[in-house]
Amino acid sequence: MRIALVSDTHLPRFGRRLPRALVDGFAHAGIERIVHAGDWTDPLALELLEAIAPVDGVAGNNDGPELHERFGTRAILGFDGIRIGVTHGHLGPGATTRERALRAFADEAPLDAIVFGHSHIPVVERLDGRTWLVNPGSPTDKRRQPVFTWGLMTTEGGEISQVELRSYADRSP
Repeated sequence: MRIALVSDTHLPRFGRRLPRALVDGFAHAGIERIVHAGDWTDPLALELLEAIAPVDGVAGNNDGPELHERFGTRAILGFDGIRIGVTHGHLGPGATTRERALRAFADEAPLDAIVFGHSHIPVVERLDGRTWLVNPGSPTDKRRQPVFTWGLMTTEGGEISQVELRSYADRSP
């Protein structure tokens, strides 16, 4: 299974359409599912992503009541035999977004991945030889990063076989 990981889309602040490079990247990768780690900021982002593939996710600190009611701020998703914890990373104890994301799932049985957002800083890290820690960055708001990013997770036979960042420099629709 090929899963797109995104966060911090902040639409419609950065437009009313997804960046062409993101849409093309999803098509080229054969995306079957999309996981959004919060800060959609408007249901528009959800509608645009749902036109591409089924979407799961969580709400972030910039999301309104409609998105919070639909998604909540923490989720454990199951796909193709794997378990993914998803949080935006803005809630709970911890000095950094990474620490808050890890603590959000500290009481869970081992997860195959923890996906978070909030900082807009892309991260792909293997914690203990088992659990992937992933912040896909942002496909629309790179802040101080050199490029816009999203994550591609590939699963095979009940395991995550690969996680990688994909990037582009132009967010034009």
